[in-house]
Amino acid sequence: MKTIKFAFIGGTGFYDIRNTKIVDQISIETPFGPPSGLISLVELANQTVAFLPRHGLDHNISPSYLPARANIYALKTIGIERLVSISAVGSLSEEINPEDAVIPDQLIDRTYQRVNTFFDKSMVAHISFAKPFCNELSESLIEASENYMNVHRGGTMVVIEGPAFSTSAESRLYQKWGGNIIGMTALPEAKLAREAEIRYASVSMVTDYDCWHPDHENVDVQTVIKVLLDNAVKAKNMVKNIIENFEDHIDPKDPTNNCLDVAIITAPEKRTKKTIDKLKTVAGRVLNK
Repeated sequence: MKTIKFAFIGGTGFYDIRNTKIVDQISIETPFGPPSGLISLVELANQTVAFLPRHGLDHNISPSYLPARANIYALKTIGIERLVSISAVGSLSEEINPEDAVIPDQLIDRTYQRVNTFFDKSMVAHISFAKPFCNELSESLIEASENYMNVHRGGTMVVIEGPAFSTSAESRLYQKWGGNIIGMTALPEAKLAREAEIRYASVSMVTDYDCWHPDHENVDVQTVIKVLLDNAVKAKNMVKNIIENFEDHIDPKDPTNNCLDVAIITAPEKRTKKTIDKLKTVAGRVLNK
């Protein structure tokens, strides 16, 4: 199978790719169960990239039950080196409006029900996660988005457990913490991508003002879907643009570079064969030394 190095995970409203040329669809079994759906190999700008629908094509997987480990493992299996997340978020800022896009550079984790590591039994790894997004990939996304939408460089995304939206008190609290946008799916996805040494960035498409803004209705599904219809067209144009213009080079300061070299704390002689075999796809580079 041809190695594909660039992938997109489509979130709410961004999993319909029927208007693109699908070269192949791949079913991958992982030690962590099946991924959210088939991985589609899509031809864009004379290149082949991978696409995975985060919630399934029928949007039948709730944020708390997304198979994030299986998704990242499956993408790593086919050789993915860069992963772009496309997701719907709410705004926590007056300056960020519905139909804008944000390329965030920081995360606050408010999830509590999700497994957030591949190293869950008999082996411990502590990755560096101070800078959760790939700067090189984020800059490419900014350049690819500017012609299609009002895009904000940087910002802190608060990731909540969901599936319910925030209370008004929570929304105001997140603003005081420095949150700029709020979503439900970037974690543990970003942490798992880092463990798999995949460069990760997000295009966060703003649909609403959450529930803090006195001049706007509280967020509901109907509001989100309405704005998503406009955002989806912009996102597809952005995806095509980044594939056409992306320059493949590695930032030597990227924290993803060989991050597992200094992350695994369990002594080699204490690592079980069962765990090593389970993690060979995401961590085989260091476990097989």
